[in-house]
Amino acid sequence: MSASASNSGRLDAAYRERFPGSAKLFERSSRLFPNGVTHDGRYLQPFPIFAKEALGSKKTDVDGHELIDYWVGHGALLLGHSHPAIVAAVQQQVAKSTHPGACHELEIEWAEWVRRLVPSVELMRFTNSGTEATLMAIRICRIATGRTKVIKFAGHFHGWHDSVIISSEPPHPANVLAGEAPDVEDYPTPGVTIGVSGDIVIVPPNDLAALARAIDEHQPACVMHEGNGARWGVVPARPDFVRGVRQLTRDKNIIFILDEVITGFRVAPGGFQEICDIQPDLSTFAKVLAGGLPGGVLGGRADLMQALAFGNSFGKKMKHPGTYNGNPLSAAAGIAALEIVATGQPNRRANEIAALLRRELNALFAKKSLNWIAYGDYSAIKILPNYDGPRSTSDEFLPYSGDWRKLDAKQDAALSQAFRCALLLGGVDWMGWAGSTSAAHDEGDVARTVAGFSSAIDWLRGDGFVR
Repeated sequence: MSASASNSGRLDAAYRERFPGSAKLFERSSRLFPNGVTHDGRYLQPFPIFAKEALGSKKTDVDGHELIDYWVGHGALLLGHSHPAIVAAVQQQVAKSTHPGACHELEIEWAEWVRRLVPSVELMRFTNSGTEATLMAIRICRIATGRTKVIKFAGHFHGWHDSVIISSEPPHPANVLAGEAPDVEDYPTPGVTIGVSGDIVIVPPNDLAALARAIDEHQPACVMHEGNGARWGVVPARPDFVRGVRQLTRDKNIIFILDEVITGFRVAPGGFQEICDIQPDLSTFAKVLAGGLPGGVLGGRADLMQALAFGNSFGKKMKHPGTYNGNPLSAAAGIAALEIVATGQPNRRANEIAALLRRELNALFAKKSLNWIAYGDYSAIKILPNYDGPRSTSDEFLPYSGDWRKLDAKQDAALSQAFRCALLLGGVDWMGWAGSTSAAHDEGDVARTVAGFSSAIDWLRGDGFVR
């Protein structure tokens, strides 16, 4: 049976039997939310699990099952769930004020931690999310340059606002897969107008020559790159390439935005720019920044950030309200998180555990004679099914030699859904075909996760999803 087998066999029955409480809550949520969920990534057939509480590397669902968690708050929880320092900071602040509607000292202290860890940030402005931070970055670049076009890399995700959602995920069109240069017309995006998409220029990832040609042809307001590559390294970008982007944009006098919403404070205390030893013109951060609470920030060169200032030298100001900008609860959590991140220990631990898990999963796939491979950098683990390329025991190894058209491929929907359900039966909550570790994950979690993957593979084979 092919990977498109229907998720209606033993696996489906076992899943429904194991998670009855989640099934009941899903009936309620389906009457309130499209598809019963509040985030596309949480959509799951026949229904998603509903969490009740979380601590460290685990979360517990409403039926009382403990699950090893690799969503880690969509990447926000580098320290794990409910870290005592963050819990204490938020509890202390919530009794003082949740929303004073005024400037407050905590936002200053939060910003001082950002500047201390990221030298490229001279001035900054807090937002409510990473999406808002990248939106602000683009608008500032247009004010500063008088230009409109934005260059982004195919497959890179910078949030869901109109300008950057284009080409943010597969499938990539046949002509692009055949070697043609990506074009916005190849990526129709429901709800995004032609007027907006016409200002976006897409280039292949990890291709400096293509980027140079696009800059010369379009003279953009900015070039935007996502941390260490498309969607947290599905197509990894090596530091040498990002250094090349920094040098090229500097030589051509183009603003360079490094989107560190995921990599910021996670891959290293100073983010991916610390690893690359570069200073972008502008940088965006969220997730780890706010210790698991809502929050984002845009920071960078003081002259560019002056676009937000009244009476600036540009002669026009970017309007920026935002009810929850610099919210004191997020600030309190962010201060507590960044103070711990500054030691470097959480980054090292999360990276080490992820590397161990990648090795153990590849050993399992070989033992099970399954044509899957685990790869990734830092605290990310990517799973690539139906892999027919060479293999290596090196953690630096890139499947398909890093060919983005093969790495950034849309997987069979039925297999993807069944895979997640099978892992949940084995006590593992995996984020689609990828996961992230936290500093709270340990070797015991790795062993249990590998066992969960082993049983999941047996479930998938039993129902004919894989051979």
